[in-house]
Amino acid sequence: MDVDYDEDAPAEGAKPSGRKIKGRGAEDDDRYAGKAGQFESLQQDEDEGGAARSIEGWVVIVSGVHEEAQEDDVFEAFAEFGEIKNLHLNLDRRTGFVKGYAFIEYESKQEAESAIKGMDAQSLLDQKLSVSWAFTKGGARRRKR
Repeated sequence: MDVDYDEDAPAEGAKPSGRKIKGRGAEDDDRYAGKAGQFESLQQDEDEGGAARSIEGWVVIVSGVHEEAQEDDVFEAFAEFGEIKNLHLNLDRRTGFVKGYAFIEYESKQEAESAIKGMDAQSLLDQKLSVSWAFTKGGARRRKR
């Protein structure tokens, strides 16, 4: 039996027909051509670093919270600096005690700043607190690996 292999072959210079190639590299597009590692960035304020606003307000993290502290204890200590919108005092599921940190959300940056200045290094239930911003703007520096 003689087989003619040239019958089904397309003519020279003609586009192959039938099966369409899909996926990366199928068509000439500029998605992958020379743009690797170039990303858009957000506008930076004049102060590099510093506090960053969350979606609803200014969030402060309090660490060093006594394990037997109640939500009311933390609320009363920080309420004198402004109206608290939200307070998260996370509990350990196994023991039921406080994990040792809390998130406190204020409406304005001034209230949050005064809470940081007023309560940092103070004690609550005989335990020293550490208070700082929960979210900060990343400056031009990069993390070392």
